[in-house]
Amino acid sequence: MNPQHNDDPLAYQQQLETKGDQFKTLMANAGVEIPELTIHSSAPFGFRMRAEFRIWHEQGQAHFAMNRPGEKRPYIIDNFPIGAELINRLMPEVLAAVNANEMLSRKLFSMEFLTTTTQQVLVTLIYHKPLDEQWQHQASLLAKQLNIKIIGRSRKQKVVLTDDFVIEELSVDGKQYQYQQVEASFTQPNAQVNQKMLTWASDCLKGSHHDLVELYCGNGNFTAVLAQHFDKVLATEISKVSVNSANYNFDLNKVDNVTIARLSSEEFTQALNRERAFRRLANVDLDSFNFSTIFVDPPRAGLDSGTEKLVTEMDSILYISCNPETLAENLKQITKTHQVVSVAVFDQFPWTQHIESGVLLKRR
Repeated sequence: MNPQHNDDPLAYQQQLETKGDQFKTLMANAGVEIPELTIHSSAPFGFRMRAEFRIWHEQGQAHFAMNRPGEKRPYIIDNFPIGAELINRLMPEVLAAVNANEMLSRKLFSMEFLTTTTQQVLVTLIYHKPLDEQWQHQASLLAKQLNIKIIGRSRKQKVVLTDDFVIEELSVDGKQYQYQQVEASFTQPNAQVNQKMLTWASDCLKGSHHDLVELYCGNGNFTAVLAQHFDKVLATEISKVSVNSANYNFDLNKVDNVTIARLSSEEFTQALNRERAFRRLANVDLDSFNFSTIFVDPPRAGLDSGTEKLVTEMDSILYISCNPETLAENLKQITKTHQVVSVAVFDQFPWTQHIESGVLLKRR
């Protein structure tokens, strides 16, 4: 975040327009033709639902601190303008309680907040010391005092006082979706923009036919919304925690047409091409699916060459990208067989260079 822009809404709008121009230039330089770009803005401040802070001890007091790039010594902060209102309200309350309790403050070196639009809060306290029953007792009192959930972590130790998750609620096309978000696993940090992404993706796939295959499904963030447009869905995810959370979320939202397999994208490509059999697919009949559409939301590295080839075998491709450079490289190949029919940029991270985007392609 650039502090110089904190109180200047015009600066945010200019930055957003610059991101859109950069995206269009990148696609043009890659030789990828795109239709008119839709840009989805964020609230400039108060948008981030999770945050991680270093704890800096000075003159017998613990302080929230952050590091500037390239600097070893952190600087002390007392607020977090891009953080959700709930995080900013709780920061001084949690810190005051910690400073008033030697058991909670000693050797505390990091604190993480995970919050929701439904006012649920999970705070993780991370230590350079073992956590014993005395710590658990004091942390439980703090959790009750502030009406929050608390987890303690230290080397090879995780102490969950009640739950290790919160339940978020998002609105898409007038329908409410609930999501379990587990501590230390990936969740979308900007709930407002996440709703815009889900709505855009759902609009793209309305009127679809047959079955959907989804790679990198995470906790089922997109899956729970997109499943309504298809007969059946086969989703893949490599993280065991995310697989369990996704199944939890499908039950929570009464989504009953999704099968999830714990496979990487490379492994799924091998399985679909009958190059390799997996015991994790023993109860999945791949021949029973009639895939017409594929949805991918890969990590920053983008799609590997095998997955890149796999997506071109589908009639429709929906690609959510967190890295426009690898997206452009993938699209160089994909657009040989498919045409971009819709493209959007989502400003998940205002005041940064980060660009999140979505592309819908149809077979030529």
